[in-house]
Amino acid sequence: MVTVRLMKCRPSRFLLVILCLLALPLTAPAPLIYTPGEGWTYEPVGGDSKWRQTRAKDQLDVAQAAFDKKVYGMALKAARRVVKVWPLSDYAGQAQYLVARCYEAKGNDEKAFKEYQKVLEKYPKIPAYQEILARQYNIANKYLAGKWFRLWGVLPLFPSMDRTAEMYEKVVRSGPYSEVAPQAQMKIGAAREKQHNYPMAVKAYETAADRYNDQPKIAADALYKAGMAYNKQAQTAEYDQSAAGQAIASFTDFMTLYPNDSRVDGVRKIISSLRTEQARGSYNIAKFYEKKKKWRGAVVYYNEVLLQDPNSAFAPIAKRRIEALKDKAQAQMAATPKK
Repeated sequence: MVTVRLMKCRPSRFLLVILCLLALPLTAPAPLIYTPGEGWTYEPVGGDSKWRQTRAKDQLDVAQAAFDKKVYGMALKAARRVVKVWPLSDYAGQAQYLVARCYEAKGNDEKAFKEYQKVLEKYPKIPAYQEILARQYNIANKYLAGKWFRLWGVLPLFPSMDRTAEMYEKVVRSGPYSEVAPQAQMKIGAAREKQHNYPMAVKAYETAADRYNDQPKIAADALYKAGMAYNKQAQTAEYDQSAAGQAIASFTDFMTLYPNDSRVDGVRKIISSLRTEQARGSYNIAKFYEKKKKWRGAVVYYNEVLLQDPNSAFAPIAKRRIEALKDKAQAQMAATPKK
């Protein structure tokens, strides 16, 4: 009987609690307001409802005034409304620009870069086009220097040279002959070098040298850095002498086109070192063939040693081995069945 009475009392008490709560004067801390054609928006209690305007120009004026006062939350909200409600108006481009400026001012550089990109793609006639490219370039420089990308704009993830290179690529695509484009193209190479992707770095530098050949400083730097990237690749490529050969070719072009450049003397020393490296590689290959008793192949690569660097320490040994193996190589060649 006691249990039955308790069960009957519980619903009554529950209803009483609900009635009491409803009777209390509650205020919603963060009301959501629905506007036809715009959707739901957040309106803080005590906020200024006058920010919402009925004309695109007036709405943009609200956004600009808030931005000038560094009230970036209000500026962002007002500018976004212009873009959403009046996307085809004459004020949408400037509003989208303000959206990007707000994110940049708040330190969300990755989001700012993306919003700037929307301006360039949707509103290419905006007067601030060149300024936006410069802002994107400066943002990309921060990530090249090691700034971390963030998840959802909040959680730090890691630096990424792939994503950094993509930023520079967008700058170049949006304004291939803008003031910042040549340096942006060069920075693509720098980003690739940081991740030790030397073939892609070379490609970026060679593109800069070709596209901006009318700008001697850029073209000279590009050829020099392409040679240096090939040189770095050659240092990591055992028995692969192609990178050394490509480095020599790039450096030779550099010296031919820019003989008065202050880096020419240093380049000559690098070329000499690369030729010695080529000779060493050919010498090692020749020894390998000799060990396998492939006399003809050994003689071919000992000859390469003499061609690549006749002044190297490997040259005298190569000459002696050619003399010692010459008869064996001819006999081996004669014994090889002809097809």
